[in-house]
Formats: sequence, structure tokens, C-alpha cells
Amino acid sequence: MSPADPPDPPPSAAALLRSRDFMLFWSTRVASTLGVQIQSVALGWQVYEVARRTHTVAQSAFYVGMIGLATFIPVLLLALWAGEAADRYDRKRILQICYAGEIASVLVLLVASIFGFATIPLLLGVAVMFGVSRAFMGPAGTAMGPMLVPRSLLPRAIAWNSLAWQGGSILGPALGGVLVSLSPAVAYGGTTVLYLVAAATVSMIVMNTQPEVQAGSGWTLIKEGLAYVWGNKIVFGAISLDLFAVLLGGATALLPVYARDILHVGAEGFGMLRAGPAIGATLIAVWLAAHPIRTRAGPIMFAGVAVFAIATIVFGVSRNFWLSVIALAILGGADMLSVYVRQTLIQIVTPDQMRGRVAAVSSLFVGASNELGEFRTGVAARFMGAVAAAVGGGVAALIVTGLWAKLFPALRKADRLE
Repeated sequence: MSPADPPDPPPSAAALLRSRDFMLFWSTRVASTLGVQIQSVALGWQVYEVARRTHTVAQSAFYVGMIGLATFIPVLLLALWAGEAADRYDRKRILQICYAGEIASVLVLLVASIFGFATIPLLLGVAVMFGVSRAFMGPAGTAMGPMLVPRSLLPRAIAWNSLAWQGGSILGPALGGVLVSLSPAVAYGGTTVLYLVAAATVSMIVMNTQPEVQAGSGWTLIKEGLAYVWGNKIVFGAISLDLFAVLLGGATALLPVYARDILHVGAEGFGMLRAGPAIGATLIAVWLAAHPIRTRAGPIMFAGVAVFAIATIVFGVSRNFWLSVIALAILGGADMLSVYVRQTLIQIVTPDQMRGRVAAVSSLFVGASNELGEFRTGVAARFMGAVAAAVGGGVAALIVTGLWAKLFPALRKADRLE
């Protein structure tokens, strides 16, 4: 086929629905995402609530930001080894062990909330436990998904995976806000049930999820994965753009501050604010699931990051609750668009025996952008105020978008996703 020829039409969604193991995997992601979001809402609200008993608004915002740092530390320390493990051991078994760790983490929160001994050090300590599970779950889950579908279905499968994540993300925060308004213990109890469902459905997958193991020590394989990411400028550019854009522009850590002390909407409004990005992301994910992007991938990704930055600025200056929700929805939709392109590009160009290690580097960068982004925002809010932290982050993300478009021309010019 010549470059001028139009691409063949993608396989229909019905072909994906007929894949039993992929749909089980998809169901696992839905349940797990719901659990993660409900737990995240409950943990953030509980940390802020406990901190406000003895600290100022700015100091309490800093403690909320510390949740991101506590979650990211295990990812930083373990991600590369987790990627090597995902390319050496059965990926389904790794996920089963990770779900067991998540169940243990949320049970600690449940017991602490029921018996009233939840403290800031305990809550942050559980965030570290949770981070250990997430460090191994990210590479194993990312690498396992493409094993369950043929290559022709991969772009559509990635869109469906994103839909699972965003669908859970839109329902999870709203449900989490309702459950937290009853009590954090109720929220943690619901999370426990969802993690159990996720563990059960992933165990029902029957396809072989053992990767073809390459020769060499663990450290040799890790170095090989790092060299691949560094040498492939499309992969490195896409991963690093996400890192710096979200690291600088992420404002979700400030949502408890905005809900309680700026917009004055309480726990229920906090849940709606948390759901805002997922509302937009879900709409875009639904559209992508039906209409996968085939061409102009690079320009679309950069446009998505730019809109993400602008929406962050609008959210930062807004004093109207519904305008804030709309800004967050636009932010989430733009982020979904860029993430979809990035994930598809990386999955298509990466060979299966290296997907775990590449996913580990990606999860390390994504973890840095999300968790360290929350920490950066919390620190900035501590010294600059919440509004300045949000607006300044959006401006910085916009600058990064333009800089990366100049530094990575191959990524900017990337065309087909097939």
C-alpha cells in the first residue's frame, strides 16, 4: 500500500466483544478503577479532614499533596524491576498478587476508620502500601492487554481500556463523594468489594499470559528497556510530554481545597469536581471506541495537551461551581485524547517481549506526573496559594507543549495509528 492510499477500515467493535478473555480483562479494569477512585476520594477527604482539626487550610493542602508523594515513592523505587518482572513472569499472576495487596491496604483503612484511630502518618503509610501494588500492576496490566487481542484490534482495544478507566473515573468520584458523606468506612467497604471482584475476574482469564522470556539477567533486561525508550524518539517524546505537562499542570490535588474553602460545596460537590475530568474523558473515550484515530496522530496529541493546559487555567480562576466542572470536563477530554494517541503509538511500535519494561518506564513517568504533580501542587499551594498554584501550573504546561513540539519533530509529525 502506498503512502497515499487510505488505510483499511478497522475491525468492528463486535470482533472485540467476541473476545472472552479481553472482556474479562476489561471488566477487571472497570471494577479496579471504581475501587481506586472511591478509595482515592475517601483518602484525600479523610487526610484533609484530619489535618484541618489542627492545621490551617494551606498546611492541610500540603498534607493532601503528600498523598501523591507517598504513592509515588514505591513506583520510583520499584517500577523498573516491576517491568522486568512483567517481561519474565506470568502477567496474570502478577495482577492477582497486586490485587491481594490492594485488598490488604484498603482493609487497613476500613479498620482504622471503624475504630477511630486514623491519623495522618497511618493514612500516608497506607498510601505507600497502595503504591507498591500499583508499581507492579501498571506494567503487568499494560503488557497483558495486547496479548489478548490480535494486532488489528489493538487501537480499538486501547480505546475500550481507556473507556473502562474513564467510566470508572466518572462514576467512582461521584459515588465516593456520596459514600464519604456517610462515612469513610462505608467508602472503604465498597472499595474492598470492588477489589475482590477485580481479583475474581482476572483469575477467569484462560489465555496464556506468560511472555517469551529473553536471555540475560534482570539488570541486563532493564538496561535494554531503558535503551529502547531513549533510542525511540517517538516513544520517549510521548512519555516525557505527558510527564512534564501533567507534572506542571495537574490541579486535581487542589480539589479538596476548592470544594471546601473556595467553592464551598462540601463532600458532595467534591465528588462532582472529581468526576468532572472523567466526564469529558469518558465522552472522548466513547467516541474513540467507535471512531479510532487513524491519521494525524502527532498534531492531535499536541492539540490535546494544549487544551488541557488552557482548561487548567480556566479552572484555577473560576469561582463558579458549574464553570469549574465544565473546565475540568474539557481538561479531562483533552487529556484522554492525548493519552489515547500516546498509548497507541507506544503499544504499536513496541515488541511484546519488551512491553513490560517499556510500560514500566511509562508508568514511572506517568506516576511522576500524577503523584509528584500532586505533591508539587500541594507545595505550591502552601507557599503561593491554591489559585496561583493552579493557574501557574496551566501556564507552565502550555509552555512545555510548545517546547516539546519543537524538540521532537518526529512525534509532532507522527501520522498513522496502525
